[in-house]
Amino acid sequence: MNPSPVPSMQAPTLRPATTADCPAIVGLIRELAVFEQLEHLVVVTPDSLQTHLFGPRPVAEAVVAEVPGATGPEVVAFALFFTNFSTFLGQPGLYLEDLYVRPAHRGSGLGKALLQHLGALAVQRGCGRFEWSVLDWNENAIRFYEKMGATVMPDWRICRVTGPALQAFSRPSPAQPGGPAAG
Repeated sequence: MNPSPVPSMQAPTLRPATTADCPAIVGLIRELAVFEQLEHLVVVTPDSLQTHLFGPRPVAEAVVAEVPGATGPEVVAFALFFTNFSTFLGQPGLYLEDLYVRPAHRGSGLGKALLQHLGALAVQRGCGRFEWSVLDWNENAIRFYEKMGATVMPDWRICRVTGPALQAFSRPSPAQPGGPAAG
């Protein structure tokens, strides 16, 4: 992936994240969690993020946006994504887990540039879809995504099992050894 310049007064640059970016990305994740009023759920550390982005079996990737700062380049935005698969299309897809731009850099085109960068990456990798989720109360983001051409899927809901519930979920109940069939 080649670094891409983003038009702005501060000349941001998009580039693949490196291990050195993990502390900055974790800081941005914490800011995102505060914005979403979910900071109580954040347990990620730079070490755990580094393991999953750059360890022996990476499961995700990240792109960062940096601007010139007083002491060198400063990471002001990130997008973390991974490959998924569509059984209907029979093709891989790109799933954007999180995208965050610091408030001082919003409105500069940085969010759009990150989305377009990932869209181009999805096309380059032969993906049939580029998908992400948005909170239903985030009307500004919904309008922004729709303006860019995204469809907000009204009939789909995210299902999640985590923590102790995941541990219990992973064990079949005695009454149903195989558990119910997924529809």
